[in-house]
Amino acid sequence: MVRVDPRQRKDIVLSMVVHQYVQTLEPVSSAFIAEGYEQEVSSATIRNILAELEEEGYLTHPHTSAGRMPTLRGYRYFVDYLMKEICLLEEERIRIQREYNEGVRELQVLIEKTSRVMADLTHCASIVTIDGVGGAYSMRGTNYLASAVGTRGLQKMAEILQILEEKERVLEVIRRNLDQKISIYIGRETACSAFDDCAMAVAKFQTRRGPSGHIAVLGPARMDYERVVSVLECVAETIKETV
Repeated sequence: MVRVDPRQRKDIVLSMVVHQYVQTLEPVSSAFIAEGYEQEVSSATIRNILAELEEEGYLTHPHTSAGRMPTLRGYRYFVDYLMKEICLLEEERIRIQREYNEGVRELQVLIEKTSRVMADLTHCASIVTIDGVGGAYSMRGTNYLASAVGTRGLQKMAEILQILEEKERVLEVIRRNLDQKISIYIGRETACSAFDDCAMAVAKFQTRRGPSGHIAVLGPARMDYERVVSVLECVAETIKETV
């Protein structure tokens, strides 16, 4: 039997919790982990691992449930060490390529098309800017943010929308790490209090004709990071090849 060290076991369990919680938005039980764990391991061992992950600050649980859910620190660890690239569906890749193969000659058309495509494929808010062009700014998908926040977070949603309308503040966040191909900010890492429960993924893009820019995806901290990053990479590569 292959021996798995304790840290690797914790990584496997944390990854399973993140994946399941992102899909269901329900706290993940030890029974689910034990059933899906690829190697034979006792339920008691799983419960111990979950308890340790909670003590270390990577998981938490609602008072009414024995299931666990990731914390912001848990998402950060997942993004830094456990996230894997996923393959988009073929029809999604074809859709992205078709959008840009239709021909995009004007920068404003490019950013509007890109923000729409990103919002539709990630179900998050999407912001696209062109470097050095102050007026080139497009935002779509705030309705997805409203759905994620829900009726209990109306005040929070109002704060988020107010910040998104302040273009210069948003650009400060988006353009912080100009050397990074993709940057991910979770919670307070966004340096914006209104986004404390959110996450933002930012990608650079370069067109064949010269202009460059940034694509940002803003969603709840429980966003599907693997999917968001895969869509960002696909769109940025398609722009580079076709625009």
